[in-house]
Amino acid sequence: MKIIEIENNKKEYLPLLLIGDEQEDMIDKYINHGRMFVLCDNEPKAVCVITDEGNSILEIKNIAVAQNAQRQGYGKKIIEFISEKFKDKYSLLQAGTGDSPLTVPFYENCGFKRAFKIKNFFINNYDHPIIENGIQLVDMIYFQKKI
Repeated sequence: MKIIEIENNKKEYLPLLLIGDEQEDMIDKYINHGRMFVLCDNEPKAVCVITDEGNSILEIKNIAVAQNAQRQGYGKKIIEFISEKFKDKYSLLQAGTGDSPLTVPFYENCGFKRAFKIKNFFINNYDHPIIENGIQLVDMIYFQKKI
């Protein structure tokens, strides 16, 4: 297993990125200025795009694990890698997600705590309802952890 930084042809990983953010024009807003990492275990298993948000905050804009590799620890591994790699430059790692029983426990299990929310984020920024596990996502819930 190895984690590599992707600097060129980031859209080559679009099918994986769309698992974490299902609208391509939203991905386009951060993919070029974000740093992208891919975890490979014979093949790409997980992807993570991060951005510098200023004030010593590093934000996960997209994290996704291939369907056939979910619940095997790959998402947690890539977060541990990001935390370790950037701990000397940033003090906080944050991630925004929907209030879903699929994603909230993942972030909590990775050591994140609820920090704040942006009301109506998914309604105001996506061109269709975002449904996760039968629940329409409305607010963006932000999680943070010290690194």
